[in-house]
Amino acid sequence: MLRNTFVHLPHIGLVTEQQFWANGILTWDDFFEQKTDYAKKFQHLKNLISLSERKLQMKDAKFFTDRLRSDQHWRIFPEFLDRTVYLDIETTGLRARDHITTISVYDGKKIFYYIYGKNLKQFKYDIKKYKVLITYNGKCFDVPILEREFKINLPQVHLDLRYILRSLGFTGGLKSCEHQLGLSRGDIEGIDGYFAVHLWHDYLNGNKKALETLLAYNIMDTINLKKLMLIAYERNVKRCLLNKSSIISIPKYTSKIKIPFKADSKTIEKIKEKYY
Repeated sequence: MLRNTFVHLPHIGLVTEQQFWANGILTWDDFFEQKTDYAKKFQHLKNLISLSERKLQMKDAKFFTDRLRSDQHWRIFPEFLDRTVYLDIETTGLRARDHITTISVYDGKKIFYYIYGKNLKQFKYDIKKYKVLITYNGKCFDVPILEREFKINLPQVHLDLRYILRSLGFTGGLKSCEHQLGLSRGDIEGIDGYFAVHLWHDYLNGNKKALETLLAYNIMDTINLKKLMLIAYERNVKRCLLNKSSIISIPKYTSKIKIPFKADSKTIEKIKEKYY
């Protein structure tokens, strides 16, 4: 989609971009090949389009998000798939004295997880290799907490699915959006962030299966983020291109990842009986 994009250029809006496509200028390459009077009107953009190609080759995601409207940031996906990570954290609560308990990171192929008191500190080193973060409500929750707790700045381009999905008409929390889009969580259906706090405390009280259940839940969040991002991307492309959807290839969710932990039904039932 990014090489079909022109709205990151000065004074080019969605309507003008549609006119580009209607006149046969479907990609940056087409722009240079067009000889029509229509194309000649925009020759002043030639250097910026050449710069865009160089920035894409350099994998400079920020160059594009700095120039795109926030509701168009989805366009950089999937050009940066190999530098993208899906991220979610769990905490002991929302108070200033609360802390992160687990972090799940999924790069689309492998799962990485970090646990308070074990390997949590490693996160701030591992996250540096990614260019794009994808979260749900991470701009308000995950990223500020990570930056505060680790005393770091996360400079990556951040695609927050809360806002991307809201622009498509899907509102509510992550689990609500999953239900609206037909995603299931199987044996961890019904667990939420509040439940995750109880799982952590149950683990501290000696129940190792509570930690496994918490990690299964945390990891499922990140796996579903990828599924939701693909759905949102496809819907945005189709909405953007109207009847021209054939000019853009849309990636499919093909990889099947196995969660290395299994939720413990007895632990879940115990917590439900005690707190719900």
